[in-house]
Order: sequence, then C-alpha cells, then structure tokens
Amino acid sequence: MSCLILSAAGATYWFNARGSDFNYGVAIDVSASMTADDYNPNRLEAAKQAALEFVNAAGIGTKIGIITFTGTTFLKQRLSEDTASTRKTIEDIKIESVGGTAIGDALVTGSNLFFSGNEGDNVLVLLTDGQSNVGLDPKEAIPFLLDNEVLVYTIGIGTLEGGNFVGDVGVSRLDEETLKFISTETGGMYFHADDASQLKEAFNDIVQLKLKRVSKDLTLIFLVTSVVLLLVEWGLMNTKYRSLP
Repeated sequence: MSCLILSAAGATYWFNARGSDFNYGVAIDVSASMTADDYNPNRLEAAKQAALEFVNAAGIGTKIGIITFTGTTFLKQRLSEDTASTRKTIEDIKIESVGGTAIGDALVTGSNLFFSGNEGDNVLVLLTDGQSNVGLDPKEAIPFLLDNEVLVYTIGIGTLEGGNFVGDVGVSRLDEETLKFISTETGGMYFHADDASQLKEAFNDIVQLKLKRVSKDLTLIFLVTSVVLLLVEWGLMNTKYRSLP
C-alpha cells in the first residue's frame, strides 16, 4: 500500500551529477547597503570584480545572464555567449534607488528569464548582503526552482563587523540560515565571503564544481514493487504462511 501511494503521488528522487553544457544566471543585490565600506572599495565593486573573474573562468561558449535586484528585479542581460558584452554589462551595474530586498522574487524571475524552456544544465548564482524583507518568501520559491531543475549557489557578502554606507542609518544583517536553506534544497552550496578575495574564491569554486540538479521519476519503480509484493502475498496465501482466522 505504501508503494502504491508513493507511485500515485509521483515520487521523485533528486541528486547532483556532473554536467557539461552549463547556463549560468548571476543575480546581484544592488540595494544601498552594497555600498558598505567593509570591502575595498565597497561591497558592490568587489562583487563586480569577482563576477568579471567568474566570466573569465567560465570560458568561451558558456552562456551567462545577469540580473540585479532590490525590491524589484532588473534584467541586465539575457543568457549570452558574448563574453565582451557580459563584461560590459557587469561593469555598468549600479546601485538602484528602489527600496527593499526581494530575494524570493529574484529567484523566480531569474529562473523564468534565463532557464524557461532552455536546454542545458541551469545554475543560478545569488549574491546578497541582506535579508529578504519584501515580495515572495525565498522558501516558497524552492518548488518552482526544483520543477525547473535549477541549482542555486548562494553567496553571503558582508563582514561580521559590518560597514558604513551613505544614506542609511540601519544595519545590514546577513540571513545565512535562509541562504543555506535555498542552496541545500536545490542541491547547491552556500559561501560566506568576509572579504573580496573570499568572494573571488567562491565564484571560482562554483565554476569548477560543474554540478547539475538531476531528478529521477520513481513512479514506475514503486508501481512495479507494489505489484511484485502483491504477487508474493498471493503466493504465500497458498502456503503454510497463509493468514488464519
């Protein structure tokens, strides 16, 4: 009965496997706190430099797309193999005036923009220094990411001491628990970058891992297992192991 229930429910097993033809979507937080000076010269510029090195490490022929986000998601470049164009897009990224940090929206929008109906192994790299405080709850975006077989690597940027930034008297706090949850549930990894060098290492590790999210439909397996068990039960009913009143 358990096998029949699992079969009817469409049970699916998710696991990581090596891939070759990768598409990378990079989502960069561009809220005001990214101007904090605990990185040299600030968080955003350090993130841009690390992203540029990521483009170089990915190599020719790799498709890379860029979005930025605050309370709203901004498409900067669709998936492209044009390295020069991608570098120019990253260099032109600036802080946006829209308030808030909508991580859940950025995950869903990035997945739609980059990977909807797209062939290949899909990886979304999320870089943020804050907490999601508007829009879709990041945890509610997980089923959508799994359905589209999108593997998410999350990078938390910011030191424990924090940094000063103009125009905001608040403190930017990194929600590591949520970022770890996102990466774990989708099969990716979480990286915490305390400085610019660690940020570059995180990007390099991502491009070298070459892992993709793979699913296996267990419906037929559970159905066959239930049938076999049923036949075994019927066979045992005609032996000394039959049920007695």
